[in-house]
Amino acid sequence: MSSLQFKNAQARMLSRIAATKESAVNGLPHWADPETGEWTLTPDGDWTGGAYVGELWLAHLIDPSRCSLEDVHHAMALMAPRIEMKTAFKGFGFYYGAAIGNILLKDPKARETALSAARSLADMFDERLGLIPLGQDAEEAAATGPAESSIDSLQASGLLFWAASELADQRLEEIAVRHTRRVLENHVRADGSVIQSSTLDPESGAVVRTHTHKGYSDTSVWGRAQAWAMIYSAQAAVVRPDEPLWREYATRTADWWIANAPADKVSFWDFDDPAIPDTSRDTAATAMATAALLRLSYALGDDASGSIYGSFARESAEALIEGYLTPCRPGDERPIGILTGGCFTRRSTVRSVDAATDVELIFGSYYLFEALAVLSGSVPAGRI
Repeated sequence: MSSLQFKNAQARMLSRIAATKESAVNGLPHWADPETGEWTLTPDGDWTGGAYVGELWLAHLIDPSRCSLEDVHHAMALMAPRIEMKTAFKGFGFYYGAAIGNILLKDPKARETALSAARSLADMFDERLGLIPLGQDAEEAAATGPAESSIDSLQASGLLFWAASELADQRLEEIAVRHTRRVLENHVRADGSVIQSSTLDPESGAVVRTHTHKGYSDTSVWGRAQAWAMIYSAQAAVVRPDEPLWREYATRTADWWIANAPADKVSFWDFDDPAIPDTSRDTAATAMATAALLRLSYALGDDASGSIYGSFARESAEALIEGYLTPCRPGDERPIGILTGGCFTRRSTVRSVDAATDVELIFGSYYLFEALAVLSGSVPAGRI
């Protein structure tokens, strides 16, 4: 695809964001029915709502006539109750929902909001564990204990690295480094595949067991677990280029994804589901991986391998656009710009608010929109 074709896909997603803005006034999008486009909303965004605010920041940058600064500030304010919540996952919401507003637009409200969340997140760091645990307010806290971690908790890393740079704060830097390194050590296997979760000894921090509570089995590779590792190790490689460890983890996890992704580039919800190919795809995990590969390509720069990751990212974006971004074919009457085919999980233990497969997931849509912003030239690679 050419940059013009990526821009056309971006325009479809801008239309979807504009339509969402009209319906998401008193809450933030979580997932949507792919036929009607109707959103399931959460009042404060849950862990996902920052992705929608991130879409609004990008939309305002790309086409302010479609999305005003007031629109973004209104949505960002809905997340405010989460600032002091004890959950590692708030790093995701306040990086995309606030920090990138400062990165892209030097917005002072975004900066203040993001820094408040980062300080609160840093206060959760547990010296004994060597990381930030999931926390008592984490969305899956009911199924975990006080010394639980997961690859998903890398969501804290991006916000902490940004805040450390913004404030030149050595304490935040140390916490960001220690948390990121420890989570990757605990969850990335030698072959580059990723296990989602770990139970730790609360006194020593040693790993007691590894498991997954959202994938097919305790030992399977849940698609989104692999993608979380890819996103945040690649982001660390971008923002801390002098530390080779982040590039090493980013290339290992990316190489595993490339070697194991289906021929059409769109991952299944779990790489080890024995029902493959007759099981759910996960376009959200694929969009995340696409954004991660673009980050890694940028981080590697002139390294010849960088072009391999960039090429795979382009092919993945093309697959999502052609097969899953409405309208997918002539005569398709669904609302325009919906990224279909998202899957939270097929596990029966899923929260009721997440009991959805083959839907639009707001974070999947964010990552595809971000990737399109880079591929179309709207946002320089490596900027966010």
